Amino acid sequence: MSSIAKILVINPGSTSTKIGLFENEKLIGAKKILHSTEELDKYPNIIDQVDFRRAAIIDFVNEMNVAPSELSAVVGRGGLVKPLAGGTYKVNEALKEDLRSGAYGEHASNLGALIADTFTKEYGAPSFIVDPVIVDEWNDIARYSGLKEIPRTCVWHALNIRAVLRQSCKDLSLDLHKENFVAVHLGGGITVASIENGRCIDNTNGLIEGPFSPERAGDIPPTPLVDLCFSGKYTKSQIKKMLVGKGGMVSYLGTSNLIELEERVFKGDKAYIEILKAMAYQVAKSIGSCVSVLKGKVSRIIITGGGAHCKPLVDEISSYVKCFAPIHCVPGEDELSALALGGLRVLRGEEKAMDYK
Repeated sequence: MSSIAKILVINPGSTSTKIGLFENEKLIGAKKILHSTEELDKYPNIIDQVDFRRAAIIDFVNEMNVAPSELSAVVGRGGLVKPLAGGTYKVNEALKEDLRSGAYGEHASNLGALIADTFTKEYGAPSFIVDPVIVDEWNDIARYSGLKEIPRTCVWHALNIRAVLRQSCKDLSLDLHKENFVAVHLGGGITVASIENGRCIDNTNGLIEGPFSPERAGDIPPTPLVDLCFSGKYTKSQIKKMLVGKGGMVSYLGTSNLIELEERVFKGDKAYIEILKAMAYQVAKSIGSCVSVLKGKVSRIIITGGGAHCKPLVDEISSYVKCFAPIHCVPGEDELSALALGGLRVLRGEEKAMDYK
């Protein structure tokens, strides 16, 4: 390997695609492309967005004056796959098949490996994923749902939460492996996690549980949902889209844009104020649940993700939960660096890329 590795990082989210170009550990360029509800509505299934999102990534690489053939590796955000140990995985046929089929769920992060693989096929650069959202460290008791046929599953913003926790502990002089935290990721989806001595022992499933979010419905009363499913008005795919993609803010306000939400709140728009308050209320309830899982022993509540830039949302959440522990807000994500470093460790031979089986 050349002494300087050029690593392209692709992080598809529900409402955006974040791209970074690294030379070894150094970020030399990054871009966040926002996708409107109208743009995404053109694609019936998430995996249909591969070419749409890839085109913007190619434009970014060209803007950086880097030929795709110069790339040392392409690292995509890990998607919804079978429960795995943390680490770096090669993008192989088994992984792609599970992501394409949605065998473990449909989410925009599924696109990361699929887009990365297109660069491998066309230009030869190896492709990887790092710490997929399905990293599972739960205690077994957390898996009970109340219905034998439907166990709870662990889906969370593992990559960003892990990176932010490591940095926050360093900044606050806390020991990640000797302290308890509740971590909240605010984005297109929302995850609230109980972190015990560095391990995520329970969390809201960022796709189908917990608070509603900019584009997800979260906890839904089951009986009315069953009635909706059998009403004859909707197909299975339409119902799924209601829950993930057109739920939450999109359902109530027709937008998933938190910047717009904040602007309308500052202008005094009552409908937007009410939805912000309702979303914050639900996040706070989930935080309370995670505090109870940790038996009330919590050193900090960490709030992160792109949605943490929305100050009125963070302030409203904080008004409910500041009684539990001090709040540490880290807006944005450190996911691009976390992904790049995972790929770089493999290129340097410091870590072996695992096979997905």
